[in-house]
Amino acid sequence: MTEHTDSQFRIERDSMGDRQIASSFYYGIQTLRAIENFPISGIKPLATYVDAGLIIKKATAIVNGELNCIPEDISQAIVQATDEILAGKFRDQFVVDVYQAGAGTSHHMNVNEVLANRALEILGEEKGNYKRVSPNDHVNYGQSTNDVIPTAIRIGGLLALSKTLHPAIEGAIASLENKAVEFQDIVKSGRTHLQDAVPVRLGENFRAWAHILTEHQNRIYTASGDLMVLGLGGSAAGTGLNTHPLYRARVVEVLSELIDTPLEPAPHLMAAMQSMAPFVNVSGALRNLAQDLVKISHDLRLMDSGPKTGLKEIQLPPVQPGSSIMPGKYNPVMAEMTSMVCFQVMGYDSAITLAAQAGQLELNVMMPLIAYNLIHSIEILGNTIAALTERCIEGITANQERCLAYAEGSLALVTALNTHIGYLNAAAVAKESLETGKSLRQIVLERGLMSETDLATVLNLEHMSGILPLKTE
Repeated sequence: MTEHTDSQFRIERDSMGDRQIASSFYYGIQTLRAIENFPISGIKPLATYVDAGLIIKKATAIVNGELNCIPEDISQAIVQATDEILAGKFRDQFVVDVYQAGAGTSHHMNVNEVLANRALEILGEEKGNYKRVSPNDHVNYGQSTNDVIPTAIRIGGLLALSKTLHPAIEGAIASLENKAVEFQDIVKSGRTHLQDAVPVRLGENFRAWAHILTEHQNRIYTASGDLMVLGLGGSAAGTGLNTHPLYRARVVEVLSELIDTPLEPAPHLMAAMQSMAPFVNVSGALRNLAQDLVKISHDLRLMDSGPKTGLKEIQLPPVQPGSSIMPGKYNPVMAEMTSMVCFQVMGYDSAITLAAQAGQLELNVMMPLIAYNLIHSIEILGNTIAALTERCIEGITANQERCLAYAEGSLALVTALNTHIGYLNAAAVAKESLETGKSLRQIVLERGLMSETDLATVLNLEHMSGILPLKTE
């Protein structure tokens, strides 16, 4: 209910009493109470999460209008309101802190109130006239925070994956494959335990990273299948109380059309409401991607280390000055940023895991934390990979001479002699080379262990660094 004191304010009333709200605000009394109760972080809901909630409200308004559960004119007004906000209007009206009331009731009512008040305006009414359009009785008809929020996390996750992360991974894979072709003929020293190892191709380093990202994308696709199973229609406790018998199936159909993704109703609504396992599964796939991205970013930094006292096998493109005191210094900042973001994603995953196990009985009240951490993880990973690709990977150049020098000077070349002179003889040759500075080739010939022709064949770097093809017969 509402009363107007003057043109600048209105009075709204809920079960706890009356409050004065600025007439310009589209949110209402429950949002106002949440603003006062939760001045925690200053972090507002992610735009993708807001979009997910709006898309759900659009679908429910369409279906409830079709089923005559709410008047058709109100259904149409709610749909128009959601379309306006999805197009960019009134975005500043979603204001509840990420850390808020359990289950997400505060954010949910923020969405309901904004849509109700905008729908009122569309119908020629004043904001706050909830007898005409109610946040609860119309916008939220047949719904509950308890089925809307887990659905919003699912829809938000799918939106973030399709718009941000998957395109970024695809771009990174393509860029790495291009570098693999460009660097395929460059031989460098391999390293294990940060010590010299047998020679490899620089191009294969990049091709390996592309393959790693491809496998991670496949894992994420598999995990995200869990997000396509929706518990919407479960209402307050997973029983479907106050919903039309046809609502559950129809609303999933409409949502599928709105986001162009094949969704399906959960086979058991209570299970879909109680278990956060789908979010843990996706988060785990993100964490797995993050840990390999850290490894790749560290490899890039090591291979670029120097320029005089490090490996300097490759040159990462300098994008900004690297020091406030040392002139001419450039740091591998894009790779450094990547590691920091990945560590944050790993931390978010730990928080999601803890929150997921904290449910009791019919509900998990930690969903606001899961929603923010999961969607934010997807988006910052996607943005990071895109930036790393554009600002770093695409501009990498190779120091071919240095790569070859390291490969030719590596004691690990002696490994290729094992099958020709035996492991112990090869170890003795390596030890003498390290002590005397003589080349492996010179020592083997001096000891008469192999002929010069055979030795040249065995120590052919081009042959040694190639990957053997898989044969089954």
